[in-house]
Amino acid sequence: MRDVTLIQIFNHHIAKKYLNRSGVAHAIACAYHAFKLAKKRNVSVDLATKAALLHDMGHYTWYQNGKWDYDLYKKNDIHAIKGAERAHKLLIRLGENPIMAKEIAIAILFHTDSYMPESFIKRTPLQEIVKLADELDEEQGGMHHYRTIEKDRAIKMIERLDQMIDEES
Repeated sequence: MRDVTLIQIFNHHIAKKYLNRSGVAHAIACAYHAFKLAKKRNVSVDLATKAALLHDMGHYTWYQNGKWDYDLYKKNDIHAIKGAERAHKLLIRLGENPIMAKEIAIAILFHTDSYMPESFIKRTPLQEIVKLADELDEEQGGMHHYRTIEKDRAIKMIERLDQMIDEES
């Protein structure tokens, strides 16, 4: 039995705020990719999907002259650091096992190397899955953050993913 489900995370007002900012459709797609990758690699599907769902909750929008500036974002990005902190706090608040919350937060921290050279990171299997899940859904110029999804469809997809996780456990 899991301490916290994806739908509990998704319905929390803090998650809603940051997932809407970074793209709900992208977050859900990454969670599904993470589920498949984790199942294939015998890694916890629960931890992988939670980390993938929350991986971009540290995003900050970089604007210049009132327009999104992707190059400025890439140059100044620390969203993985901020996201790991936000996700950890949210998971603890929801009642997640502290050891699991820490593992999820660290996977979020290392899902990208945009803030440090690649050679500095030696990823665990969980961390690698979250990185790959994100890459599988990327679109040029960060456009994956702007795809939309209807709220009812998002909820159904999250509930279905929760059911798939429960079936694996």
